[in-house]
Amino acid sequence: MSARTSRRDPDRRRALLEAADAVIGREGPEASMAAIAAEAGVSKPILYRHFGDKSGLYQTLAERHSRVLIEAIRESMRRDAGGMRGRVHDGIDTYLALIAENLHFYRFLMHRARAEDTATHSVMSTVMHSLGREIADLLLADAGVHDPARAQVWGHAIVGMVQNAGDWWLDHPDVERASVVAALTDLVLSGLPAAAVASS
Repeated sequence: MSARTSRRDPDRRRALLEAADAVIGREGPEASMAAIAAEAGVSKPILYRHFGDKSGLYQTLAERHSRVLIEAIRESMRRDAGGMRGRVHDGIDTYLALIAENLHFYRFLMHRARAEDTATHSVMSTVMHSLGREIADLLLADAGVHDPARAQVWGHAIVGMVQNAGDWWLDHPDVERASVVAALTDLVLSGLPAAAVASS
């Protein structure tokens, strides 16, 4: 079966992705392509043929799971409840909740696949840049920020800060998520007014 033919069989492709999800869900970053192929009942060459190669499989998984993450965060940040503080709080809380609930996938995609494959690194970087733009738009619309370039800088800085704090938190499960969310929300909302004053 050619790669072109395999792409015309969405049910088979979906079954292979579900097999990958099952193995990664059990094994996390250590999940092997051989284990994914075995889960799907195919050989590794057949698995790769459906996605072009290992890189193609990594990219498809990254796109599949990042869409869910982006949509969930976008929805939480667009709610009006609680004003700016509520939006920042809910966006951070949604992000941390999702990476904790999908810990094996997060570590597989953000650490292993991203490190092994430049194309997957690009996909995940695009996800983070998209979130940065979302936050920049929120700052321009609701936080009294008037300089688009400054909003972009702050938006991407917030994403990087939350991502790194989230990585730390995943290694310290004894710390309650609510405490991390509150600390990050306070930092964002106390830092932005000071920076706005300094730039005026």
